[in-house]
Amino acid sequence: MKIGLFIPCFMNELYPNICKATYKLLKNQGLQIEYPLSQTCCGQPMANSGCSKDVKKLAIEFVKTFKDFDYIVAPSGSCVSMVKEHYAPFFDNDKDYNKVKASIYEVCEFLHDIIKIENIDFDISFPYKVGVHNSCHGHRVLKLATASELNIPYDSKLKNLLNKISDIELVTLKREDECCGFGGTFSVQEEAISVAMGKDRIKDHINSSAEIITGADMSCLMHMDGIINRDKNPIKVMHIVEILAGVKP
Repeated sequence: MKIGLFIPCFMNELYPNICKATYKLLKNQGLQIEYPLSQTCCGQPMANSGCSKDVKKLAIEFVKTFKDFDYIVAPSGSCVSMVKEHYAPFFDNDKDYNKVKASIYEVCEFLHDIIKIENIDFDISFPYKVGVHNSCHGHRVLKLATASELNIPYDSKLKNLLNKISDIELVTLKREDECCGFGGTFSVQEEAISVAMGKDRIKDHINSSAEIITGADMSCLMHMDGIINRDKNPIKVMHIVEILAGVKP
């Protein structure tokens, strides 16, 4: 299979090591990975701000860049959900977009559902207590885990992958799927509410004795990491690809 690696623009600029860990994680599974140099922003920040004309230009460029890949994989649930859920009005049932929509996956979703979890052996040890943050887009749009309001047996693709790592201890949070308060431009427009929500999310992890907060969206982790650093909380954040790729805290 031919896989196109989609790296969100803010991660490319601010977290290059996590981008490299994503590549390493996929290569460790023996996959053929290509990184198209023409890729740019998916348009999510513009969509959040109501700039639909700017989103259209980026959507057309995205489809042009990735339409020839068998799969498109990204370390960001929110960016993947942007492509899957918000590009359709710009394409009028276009076959190239329909192919891209059906082919794009968040990296944990791809490993869990396409490569199949039973075929994966990470062969690494991570002797830390870890709390999993379920970001809103990945959780409820991509169904990376079960939403608590459904009142059905809980399942988490992130936890299923992490449980294949030796020596890891996944802690149980009081609220498994609470929002961290980031919300893109929401964190700018409603700073006080955003910070309060982030503090609550961090407190839940600390009260559950987690040493590491992990998740599938670096935007959420970035938000919480900023609060952790300012408040000098005794906890760290790591993107899940770092853990799965064998990176140490």
